[in-house]
Amino acid sequence: MLDLLGYMTDSAAIAVNLIAILTVLPLKLRQRLTAAGVAGAWIGLASALGASGALAYSPAQPFPIVGALFATPLLATLAFALGSRGFREALLAIPTELLIGLNALRVLGVLFLALLVVGRLSGPFPYFAGIGDILTGLLAIPLARRVARGEPASIGAWNAFGALDLFVAIGLGLTSGEGGPLQIFHVGAGSLAMQSLPFSLVPTVLVPFYLIVHATIAAQLLARRKAPVLKLA
Repeated sequence: MLDLLGYMTDSAAIAVNLIAILTVLPLKLRQRLTAAGVAGAWIGLASALGASGALAYSPAQPFPIVGALFATPLLATLAFALGSRGFREALLAIPTELLIGLNALRVLGVLFLALLVVGRLSGPFPYFAGIGDILTGLLAIPLARRVARGEPASIGAWNAFGALDLFVAIGLGLTSGEGGPLQIFHVGAGSLAMQSLPFSLVPTVLVPFYLIVHATIAAQLLARRKAPVLKLA
């Protein structure tokens, strides 16, 4: 039952995020289709590796492929942001309230706690990942509304909390992976459920996406601080 819910929620979250971002990006049709194709190929690769068992740690596979899949979208986005002014401007043009609002889907982190209850996750990982995501998602809803209305809002504090939650979750996930080279916590299942579908889509697709979202929001806030203030004569 939890796997079915995982497939439904992960697929829905990925689809909503992808459609929302591609819709607002100032791209031509060909560019939009190319971006959708690249994203689809990445999701397909992550799904295939999760389904084949290639993400599970074993003596024959000690390399943390999950970590590599997590890092690749972040490094690629950073490279494009540093190398392309148009790419940077496109990211900065995304409405901040949309980026914040997409984080509302992180309330689905309740599934981490459900996996903890049935013994498919254990140790500190599901607590931090689940509760942190739920809080980030719940706070995102009123915050996005305030930003959309132009009202004062603590965007920076919320953004820092949401990003830190993801970094802590991925760190605990890697150090709780049974048989992994970075394992520190030897507590039952650890983060085992995150090494196969449907939940492997969280560290390989959704977590990188939300970290990119947080980085974009931080860049938008920084750009606003640096923007020249026009003084009336």
